[in-house]
Amino acid sequence: MFREMRRKKQALSSEECIQILSRGTSGVLAVSGDDDYPYAVPLSYVYHDNKIFFHCAKTGHKLDAIARNKKVSFCVIDKDQVVPDEYTTYFRSVIVFGKARILEEEAEKRSALEILAVRYAPGHDESHLSQVIEKEFNIVCMIELTIDHMTGKEAIELAKAKHLQAQSD
Repeated sequence: MFREMRRKKQALSSEECIQILSRGTSGVLAVSGDDDYPYAVPLSYVYHDNKIFFHCAKTGHKLDAIARNKKVSFCVIDKDQVVPDEYTTYFRSVIVFGKARILEEEAEKRSALEILAVRYAPGHDESHLSQVIEKEFNIVCMIELTIDHMTGKEAIELAKAKHLQAQSD
């Protein structure tokens, strides 16, 4: 159902993709927007248990699109180093394909909000996080993206350097 990556030598392993998603803080969500135009929007997220969670307002383009078509893609760029002398970019990125759903059940929504809060405010005590979540709970919408397929790719120069490092270890 999903296409194979054409440049297999540049493919990242599942573990590398998960590492990128775990350390990333922003990505671009792509949905099927109005009048069949793609709609891609940057957002903050958290990766947890093969799912991606993000928050948004209770109304808007993104929610309307997800309500019409739950199939989405999400892209995270981990590295983007322009190398002028080589007329190239050393890049590393992950693209996820999956299905998005609005978390309607209160316990699910609260759990996702807690995961997001801990990711972005790791040093805050639990009571403070609970207060913030309680204050925002009724005005925020939480979306869960369940991953169906994931690919990662890096510049051939990075793939070659990684291969050489593995040989010397």
